[in-house]
Amino acid sequence: MPENLPVDSRGRFTGRVEAYRRYRSRFPREIIPLLKEKCGLAPEHVIADIGAGTGMFAELFLDNGDSVFAIEPNAEMRAACAELRTEYPVLTCIDATAEATSLPNHSVDFITAGRSFHWFNQERCRPEFLRILRPNGWVVIASIGPVRSTEAVIRDHSAFLQKYDVSSNRTHSHEEVGNLVRAFFSGAKMQEAEFNGVDMLDFEGFAGHCHSISLTPAPGHPRFPEFQQAMRDFFDRHQSGGILNLPTSCEVYFGQPQFAERP
Repeated sequence: MPENLPVDSRGRFTGRVEAYRRYRSRFPREIIPLLKEKCGLAPEHVIADIGAGTGMFAELFLDNGDSVFAIEPNAEMRAACAELRTEYPVLTCIDATAEATSLPNHSVDFITAGRSFHWFNQERCRPEFLRILRPNGWVVIASIGPVRSTEAVIRDHSAFLQKYDVSSNRTHSHEEVGNLVRAFFSGAKMQEAEFNGVDMLDFEGFAGHCHSISLTPAPGHPRFPEFQQAMRDFFDRHQSGGILNLPTSCEVYFGQPQFAERP
């Protein structure tokens, strides 16, 4: 077993995989045209998708015709990602971590991380990324979640998740992820883009979304019954016509850390 992530980080989504792949926000497909224009992304490129989870971010690149190495240390997440190989034979799933990918030197054109970068050890993954990147390669990091807003549903959603945070490792806000990414690029030229959307959720979808978040009480937890009722109350308070509209933002960061300016 790889030794580079704490056990909690490795296993935090165990038991949540089905909810995760069914109910988590999807990455906007506009990311691919953006990377084609700004980074020269082409179908012949090789991608290392780090912290690939169930393969949501990887699937964008697979649809583009790229070969993808999906690096995922959680066995249940990796098994769900591997199901994509039926449709995409150029997908390879690997039991490894951001800090030790097991990939050869200078073997990939793009390193991607969708909704996973904040779980990495940034100091240890940076040299690993530089090791596996080919000359002129790119790193692309995406963060997706509720939009930053003072709108009541967003404010209440944040308070709701904070109240039912039973995890030893909290999640990170868009702003905190952005700060981690900027520190990672450390003087290299980096660009940013943002795509806004709306998750339109019925109660099943909202409950599945909540269960997919690693900080919330899982079945069997003492606070799970209370959490179930709180989800119902939140939904009823903010729904209209049986649908909860949750505005989302996908923030994308891309650059070439190997070209950082030297002091």
